[in-house]
Amino acid sequence: MDTTLSDPMVGRLLEGRYAVEAFIAHGGMASVYLATDTRLDRRVAVKVMHAHLSDDPETVARFEREARSAARLSNPDVVAVYDQGTDSGRAYLVMEFVPGANLRAVVRDRGRLTPGEALAVMDHVLSALAAAHAAGLVHRDVKPENVLVTADGRVKVADFGLARAVAGTTVTTTGSVLLGTAAYLAPEQFELGHADARSDVYSAGIMLFELLTGSTPFEADSAYALLKMHANQDIPAPSSRVPGIPPQLDALVTWAASRDPQERPADAGEFHSSLVDVRDRLGLHDSVPALPTTATTRLVRPPNGARPDDMTRQVGRGRPGPPVAPPRKRPRRRRRGLVVTALVAVLALLAGLTGWWFAEGRYTKAPNVLHLSRTEADAKLKAAGLHARWLPSIHSTVFPTGEVANESPSGRIVHGGTVSLQLSAGPVTHPVPSVRTMSVTEATATLAAQQIQVAGTTQRYNALPKGQVIATQPKAGQTVDAGSSVTLIVSRGQQMVTVPPDTGMPAEQARAALRHANFQIDATQAYSNTVTQGWVISSKPKPGLAAVKGSTVTIVISRGPKLFPVPNVRGDSLADAIKAITEAGFHADPKEFLPGGPGQVFAYSPSNPQPRGTTIVLNWY
Repeated sequence: MDTTLSDPMVGRLLEGRYAVEAFIAHGGMASVYLATDTRLDRRVAVKVMHAHLSDDPETVARFEREARSAARLSNPDVVAVYDQGTDSGRAYLVMEFVPGANLRAVVRDRGRLTPGEALAVMDHVLSALAAAHAAGLVHRDVKPENVLVTADGRVKVADFGLARAVAGTTVTTTGSVLLGTAAYLAPEQFELGHADARSDVYSAGIMLFELLTGSTPFEADSAYALLKMHANQDIPAPSSRVPGIPPQLDALVTWAASRDPQERPADAGEFHSSLVDVRDRLGLHDSVPALPTTATTRLVRPPNGARPDDMTRQVGRGRPGPPVAPPRKRPRRRRRGLVVTALVAVLALLAGLTGWWFAEGRYTKAPNVLHLSRTEADAKLKAAGLHARWLPSIHSTVFPTGEVANESPSGRIVHGGTVSLQLSAGPVTHPVPSVRTMSVTEATATLAAQQIQVAGTTQRYNALPKGQVIATQPKAGQTVDAGSSVTLIVSRGQQMVTVPPDTGMPAEQARAALRHANFQIDATQAYSNTVTQGWVISSKPKPGLAAVKGSTVTIVISRGPKLFPVPNVRGDSLADAIKAITEAGFHADPKEFLPGGPGQVFAYSPSNPQPRGTTIVLNWY
């Protein structure tokens, strides 16, 4: 304790307001002290940045900026930030004083927690992270050392937003600093130097793994080797280390700690909702584990002006102090002694009642209102003597639209306290964009921009060029949940079919053959001296050639030969009759009927219209 008493910060009055009374802890970026806010007369914790960090203006500026951001948080599971300032060049942060031990001490003492205890702790941790993510803050250093547990079972998350200002416990890549402890660092923080809400979710998943199993998923000889394991290996299921852990918890942990950020919960709010749902379905409603008996925080004040009750304070289940010797009885003042004894008894009773009240009596259990409507949740909380505070709705794939999807706190709460609730807005939805005429690669990228995946492709013959997308299933314009899949219908090009035989056969038979081959038919007619009337003269394309299925085949149907009138040569001389018949395109066949006549035609046949080239018999005498 001599080093503590010699600490130059102990006994100082920061900016004329915060009286530093005792040293609490030393960290990589700052030391923490117990202090009194003399203006408001309340106990606070003051975190004072180390001198070597205070010499860097950029580090101090980041410290102050992040402190202001963290002060925006107002959540019962977050260590509240009250003030921030600089005294004699040393930046400091004033926070809520939480008497207790960190979660690391609990895990070190217990080895591992029961599934119910682990979920009870993570219920509070994720509630705090969800509030931070809703406020646009990322913790960046989620680990058991930054989770405080009090003797009465409260859990609070500390050091929101301060990781950016710290270099002491970080790992570095080429030219850049990565913040966070290697055992809990998300792969993208190491590989890309980037952290968002999903990075906190990863770290929380690793911490839940440790609470369930008593160890982190990976162990290595160096921070870099450990980071490489996080980047290249999927974490094992907790049940592979501790048989009997329910598969629902395995799925929850491996989901949260997926290497790909896209496969994790979007933020701590979604992780928290799923954890609460799993906890309720499994019926794991254990309390936050008690502090180990060895977990104590000793606060030391300087002798000058010290108050005896503040010189040494044990938090948790430390050994009680030495008994107070009873006052020596004096016979002459027996009556006064009885009065004093009675008064002590009354005060002891009051102290006991007060202790019970602050430890247990003032608390109740918040009823579970998940899956209820807003009206039902309000009524149930009101019946329990609690108040509802409605926060903006959140998207959820677990809770239907309009049902309570998030409740914080969901366990122990002060009588008459306020429960923060969020309704489900249902899953995030997107309209399916039109990707017609795109290639499969272009369509996949366009759909991915709308958080829609491609489940596969189906090929069909189509007029579009081969490889182009014809349509999607579901169709373009339909609304689907984010993360859903669609099927691409892709063109195989036009289907080619062989034209069947159709010439030299009756027209109806040719039509039937073409219809069976799925061709359209365009029919025309033409005279033919060689093809029987009603039969097919020709087709285009010709039989035996390949044509697009469904295209049109033109057939030419015979009208038979074209007929021409036979000249009337009755009474003409034989020579004139032969000339007239020949000039009309017919052949003349004179037949003498009686010899010695005048040489005239008295009859001819046939006399009705005939095809050119027909032989006309001329009867003459």
